[in-house]
Amino acid sequence: MLSGRRLDLLDPSPLDVELADIAHGLARVARWNGQTRGDQAFSVAQHSLIVETIFCRMDAGATPEHMLMALLHDAPEYVIGDMISPFKSVVGGGYKSVEKRLEAAVHLRFGLPPHASRDLKDRIKKADTVAAYFEATELAGFSMVEAQKFFGLPRGITKDMIDIDPMPALEAQRRFVERFETIELLRKEKP
Repeated sequence: MLSGRRLDLLDPSPLDVELADIAHGLARVARWNGQTRGDQAFSVAQHSLIVETIFCRMDAGATPEHMLMALLHDAPEYVIGDMISPFKSVVGGGYKSVEKRLEAAVHLRFGLPPHASRDLKDRIKKADTVAAYFEATELAGFSMVEAQKFFGLPRGITKDMIDIDPMPALEAQRRFVERFETIELLRKEKP
């Protein structure tokens, strides 16, 4: 990693996870394998910010811990990249196993449970699916009918509620770190 940390993919240690590495990596990993409109790639960092925004709008009672898990929902991709879902299915269990170990290391590094509860994971996935709908229609060339078939029709969330225009990597990286730090302040203020 750029921080100088060495992360063992087979046995990742929370001690080798750094926010700077996560933000840097996610800001440079393209969603949709780079097949999006715009002058720059739409990054996983920006996607993560959108998912956390949608998650908070869908769950007004979300705790700071839940917000942080939503923001970090794709954090393992700072190391292993973003694979489109159909390819993940082909690769199978080996990919998921590595992803789960990385997720646990990231979560533990920041004082979270190693994995989200099933209920929380489902709520984050719902926000992720809403984000994917808007990404598909606004950036990846899907028709609304096609996107609705794959992702469903978002309810209560509109594209004007999210920052969907692809941003430069450094901007996505900065905003990811800022949001992380804001959530951390909320976690410290919690009674």
